[in-house]
Amino acid sequence: MHKITLVDDDENILTSVSMALEAEDFDVKTFSDSEHGLSDILNNQPDLVVLDVKMPKLDGFGVLEKLRKESDVPVIFLTSKDDEVDEVLGLRLGADDYITKPFSQRLLVERIRAILRRQVARTQKDVDSPAEATEVAGLVLDKARHLCEWNGHVINLTVTEFLLIEALSARPGQVLSRDQLIDSAYGANIYVDDRTIDAHIRRVRKKFKNADSTFDEIETLYGIGYRFRDTKAHA
Repeated sequence: MHKITLVDDDENILTSVSMALEAEDFDVKTFSDSEHGLSDILNNQPDLVVLDVKMPKLDGFGVLEKLRKESDVPVIFLTSKDDEVDEVLGLRLGADDYITKPFSQRLLVERIRAILRRQVARTQKDVDSPAEATEVAGLVLDKARHLCEWNGHVINLTVTEFLLIEALSARPGQVLSRDQLIDSAYGANIYVDDRTIDAHIRRVRKKFKNADSTFDEIETLYGIGYRFRDTKAHA
């Protein structure tokens, strides 16, 4: 049974969403106080966190910023309707996904299942056919340990970010469209807005540049998609 932590200052949302998730056999803990929620998440490490953005005292951005210093637990943000600033900022801070209010509980359940499925699938793949870490032009990816290194620097990535860099680096020089990257990170039949991928890519670039200011391996082809630089072609 997967453990889900829900943090929102709206008691109605806590009640209705927790009932919906429990009906789907999730083990749910709810918190209306963001600071108490953060403390419990860090101490008990749930499988996934659903986090409201606009809360008193410590808002969702503050919770995520503190959380990302110690944990890569997947996070889905609940944001205000049509508030693109909330969505993009949340993704830049390291959220794995976002849903705008008012939202369908079925949509939330499906987004949660999509994130959990890809974690389980990756773990099972590593158990069934363990492989050594792969290396591409200074980039090392160890899927079994969820470890990413760039020229000796450890890069802390969320589940979504890791899957994106894995998809890009597996095909150096090949352009991947946003739809292809969405399928790689979220799976087929899951709707995700293009700007979600763009925000994740910006976040990944920032993390690599923080470790190496010269990093420019992820190239943007405007109107087409992204590719990981083929160093052999540029040699």
